[in-house]
Amino acid sequence: MPGLNLDRLRAFVYVIELGSFSAAAERLDVSQPAISLQIRELEKNVGVRLIERIGRRAAPTAAGEELLVHARRIHAGVEAALDAMARHANGTIGRIRIGIGATACIYFLPPILRTLRSRFPALDVVVSTGNTSDVLKMIEDNALDIGLVTLPVSGRFFEVQPLLEDEFVAIAAPDATGLPERITATDLLKRPLVLAGSGANTRHLIDQWATGAGVSLKPVMELDSVEAIKEIVGAGLGCGVVPKMAVTAAASRRRLVVRFLSPRLSRKLAIVMRRDKTLHRGLRELVGAMRSFAATRSAQPVRRKLRTERNG
Repeated sequence: MPGLNLDRLRAFVYVIELGSFSAAAERLDVSQPAISLQIRELEKNVGVRLIERIGRRAAPTAAGEELLVHARRIHAGVEAALDAMARHANGTIGRIRIGIGATACIYFLPPILRTLRSRFPALDVVVSTGNTSDVLKMIEDNALDIGLVTLPVSGRFFEVQPLLEDEFVAIAAPDATGLPERITATDLLKRPLVLAGSGANTRHLIDQWATGAGVSLKPVMELDSVEAIKEIVGAGLGCGVVPKMAVTAAASRRRLVVRFLSPRLSRKLAIVMRRDKTLHRGLRELVGAMRSFAATRSAQPVRRKLRTERNG
């Protein structure tokens, strides 16, 4: 048996519910002969008589009564499906998969998600944390829709939008003594060091900064969590170097001594997506919220036009 035609089923339902072919034609804004043809084709399709005339009213046969139950369910299912797709199309529901470093996840992302949730309460947001290389691999594999990572980024698949610049600072316990107002790489050599793990982009930037001063840093402890670094340093077990955004909160300032580095060291955070990623409304709103929030941070936004970084 060929598949059922949805237009014929809809015409059938209206004829039964309204009691006449002419009323169904008027409701569907077609001619009465068109409705009659749809019903004949539907009866031919299913192989049974579906409608009979009782006086001046069109009524279902026994087979028509049974088909009507299914037709109403099918019609309701189609309407629900179309409504769901319409909400996806205008961005009111759907899913956004974000990849982000742990520090930015804690100190940058929450107010952005709060804004997004207030505007699109049905939007499903999935957040994954990881190093830049991990996030980029997941974006390339289309396992993530968007990432916020530390530059540099390379790859022919990626569109890169620089977002903000975040300075690095040295941190120590409140009772630390002899700390200069600005910390050099040589100053760090005089104290036990607690740094990010060697696989992190932030650690690579710190090592490059020290190498530029002719110093090789040898941490006594390497941790993957900025929060863990802060706890260890706050307990008086060493000195650390972390992104400034991780110590801007009043509670962090009370527990730690914060010093700027000399020469200055900063990292640039960027929004990264696949170049072929379709920007539905939810993604556009997320990017806009990120840019708006970045502009309000004490860290200066990177004022550059969108650009794409590619390999070779």
